[in-house]
Amino acid sequence: MMETSAFTRVQLARHPERPQACDLIARMFEGFTELHGDRRFADDPALLCGPALFRGRPVMVIAQQKGRDTDERRRRNFGMSKPEGYRKALRAMRLAEKFGRPVVSLIDTPGAYPGVDAEERGQAEAIAVNLREMARLRVPLVVAVIGEGGSGGALGIGVGDYVLMLENAIYSVISPEGCAAILWKDAAEAPRAAEALRLTAQDLLSFRIIDRIVAEPAGGAHRSADETAHLLAEALEEALEEQARLDAATRVARRYERLRALGVWLDVGAPTSS
Repeated sequence: MMETSAFTRVQLARHPERPQACDLIARMFEGFTELHGDRRFADDPALLCGPALFRGRPVMVIAQQKGRDTDERRRRNFGMSKPEGYRKALRAMRLAEKFGRPVVSLIDTPGAYPGVDAEERGQAEAIAVNLREMARLRVPLVVAVIGEGGSGGALGIGVGDYVLMLENAIYSVISPEGCAAILWKDAAEAPRAAEALRLTAQDLLSFRIIDRIVAEPAGGAHRSADETAHLLAEALEEALEEQARLDAATRVARRYERLRALGVWLDVGAPTSS
């Protein structure tokens, strides 16, 4: 069987019929009640939050929604959250902490919104605060990358005790097109950049950035939202059961170490002449 290329997985992750957060929430959770607003500025439709039941277990769901048609995509800003979105997510996570509910986070975004208005309202600060606060939460945090996981936009709701990733999802510091434009001054080199970025679930599992790859229906998740939701729900249940068996102090300590280990490099001296 021919191996699927990195850029083919990028295209599958962006497929217009790929199940999005709303599709999976409707199939995996019961009684989802959406919360609105960050209590500081506004609501952000790109980011969904709310309590729900998952197979009888009370949880808090946080998810990024890109939108399906043109009108919804514009309303949801193509899944690119602004500071109020990350602050709304933090509000929901603090509620989960108060009532002892695990947090389930579904990631699907090309990145945080880079507009001037978002920067004026503290985009970087909002994401940084979420990283700090998610590292401290005592309730279980389970993350699933369901489509695109773009840079800090994904990390703003992506600190977890256990990270799942759909088979054809991607997770990277930059898009292949952006990387190609920087390195080779040509966005058409995106397939080459996709290989270099090591952004596939298979790569990230080998780097221990994620914990488990969730299989998709043959041909991709867009072939069957029902089957995709079932496969993801099975993996999610196992992850929640595993985390529930740990005491809070152990879980928080492991999560912090996991976060600290995400950036690893070697400091070597410059080569010397013989």
